[in-house]
Amino acid sequence: MSIITLIPLFPLIGFLINGLGFRKIPTSLAGPIGVGASLLSFIGTVIAYTQLVETNQPILVNVFDWITVGTLQINFSFQIDQLSIIMLFVITGVGTLIHMYSMGYMHDDEGYGKFMSFLNLFLFSMLLLVMGSNYIVMFIGWEGVGLCSYLLIGFWNKNTEYGNAARKAFIMNRIGDLGFLIGIFLIILNFGSVEYTEVFEKAKGLTIGDSTIIAITGFLFIGAMGKSAQIPLYTWLPDAMAGPTPVSALIHAATMVTSGIYMIVRSNILYTLAPETLEFVAWIGVATAVVAATIGIFQNDIKKVLAYSTVSQLGYMFMGLGVSAYTSGFFHVITHAFFKALLFLAAGSVIHAMSGEQDIRRMGGLWSKIKITAITFLVGTVAISGVFPFAGFFSKDEILAHVYEHNKLMWVLALIGSMMTAFYMFRLFFLTFTGTFRGTHEQEHHLHESPASMTIPLMVLAVLSFIGGFIGMPEVFHTPHLLAEFLNPIYEGSKVVNPEFGAHPVEHSTEWMLMGISLGAALIAIFVAYTRFGGSKNVPVEDSEITGVQKVIYNKYYIDEIYWAVFVNPVKRLSAIFVNIFEPKGFDGIVNGVGKLVNSFSGLTRKLQAGGTGFYLFAMVISIALFMGINLGYQVLETIKAFVGIK
Repeated sequence: MSIITLIPLFPLIGFLINGLGFRKIPTSLAGPIGVGASLLSFIGTVIAYTQLVETNQPILVNVFDWITVGTLQINFSFQIDQLSIIMLFVITGVGTLIHMYSMGYMHDDEGYGKFMSFLNLFLFSMLLLVMGSNYIVMFIGWEGVGLCSYLLIGFWNKNTEYGNAARKAFIMNRIGDLGFLIGIFLIILNFGSVEYTEVFEKAKGLTIGDSTIIAITGFLFIGAMGKSAQIPLYTWLPDAMAGPTPVSALIHAATMVTSGIYMIVRSNILYTLAPETLEFVAWIGVATAVVAATIGIFQNDIKKVLAYSTVSQLGYMFMGLGVSAYTSGFFHVITHAFFKALLFLAAGSVIHAMSGEQDIRRMGGLWSKIKITAITFLVGTVAISGVFPFAGFFSKDEILAHVYEHNKLMWVLALIGSMMTAFYMFRLFFLTFTGTFRGTHEQEHHLHESPASMTIPLMVLAVLSFIGGFIGMPEVFHTPHLLAEFLNPIYEGSKVVNPEFGAHPVEHSTEWMLMGISLGAALIAIFVAYTRFGGSKNVPVEDSEITGVQKVIYNKYYIDEIYWAVFVNPVKRLSAIFVNIFEPKGFDGIVNGVGKLVNSFSGLTRKLQAGGTGFYLFAMVISIALFMGINLGYQVLETIKAFVGIK
């Protein structure tokens, strides 16, 4: 069996072992099984990487022939190339750290084994998504991560609110998935295949702006809007915080929300041929980045702040893709995986120390209490704020540079969103870790650093959040852009799978100016956050005291309420009409009416079967006379037709 096939198989086996036996397998084994499955996938990825580097050719593995309909052949097959191998490193590497962290965070939960099995299933689904050599295998993984998000967001299913959040995520993703599925159908209809190599090769024969390509890319992007939480399908992601914190880290950093970006980067040839779609993608990204950033400014739940920062950062990724800077958008996927996983896991460590408390208004002064968590959280905060030389600086600034070249207004809005990011993240940091403790005496007594199983992943991710940006150094530093070079293979004698990954050069003087402006803007935002919240000088007021514009933004512009009024309530009212009127008086009336008619007719017919011999003889004579009459009539008709000459 190929090592490529084993990469997704390991977490699937882990899921089956823990999933089928979670009530019987000891807690001491459930964690190592889950972590071991993820770690083996990471080792398999390392081996696959060495094979890829040796051959410098995409590795194609056909697991089995799957569907054949006429000339359409769909295989269950994997493709390992430069793009997918990087995603595999992110998924299995960060995923393994999250699994390790979960051993400490969820150890005392009664569903610990089941939780570890769900994490493995999540990993398996995401691996299928990025390893598939065609859109159908991608779609299987696409639906798999949707299922796993439902299972994990609503993991604590005794809480009705958590169950509602899980259903919301599932339903909103089904809306996007319908668009994605229509896009796949259009690909089959127009190209007769779903294999990436065949579709992209045939697409090169189309003209730029072809209506077919615009339709395909538009529907595919609807799927990306759902999975990667872009306007208008973004409201499920903040509610996904209902799940345990490791779930939040897995969804936001290593798996689900990056799938939409991966799909567009994988389909870059199609999108390059559809500039109208790309422009739409860019503006949706801008709107999402700015709107989510404004909401993040006023949130007081530590995980909700991070959730809206994820929505905002995803907007920047789509912004990069929309201006054809595919490498830059993908670069931010990688760095974001490091610092966002770090921030969520560090937030989980804070919540663990605070006995479940998530409101930053009840925290403060934690720097001296949980020093490792505080330092690593600071590293993640600096990285996401885009401060040199942390990872977020390089990837975010690369996107901003290409946005500046594309559209100056878009760049201004993106820069404002970046400043807001730095502001609300340091607001979160200062309110949580500086000043004096504002919680209860019981919470203060309970404060302690998390166990090594939780702090070691934090330290590893902190290092990656610091050095991760060096794989994409700007040209002005006269060093190679390692990521762009890796994503630009030249295949001798074979088809190039992804030829659109070139580093988009920006003039050095412009790049220096943009980096200076971006860094200066971030430092100004951090300084403003410090003057206002440093030492927890201004603790946010209670919910009941929030008024005016701040109340509107704090309540997320009432978007959920609008959706509820426009979509949910009308559907509920329509359902009530069907339940109370159409169902009993319409459908039930028809079904019951047919039953009554049959009963009545059978009751009448039954009287003919009374057993009287005389009646039977009478019926037989009448029937014979009837048939003879019909036959005589037929003969007379034929005679008349022959007489008048009618054939």
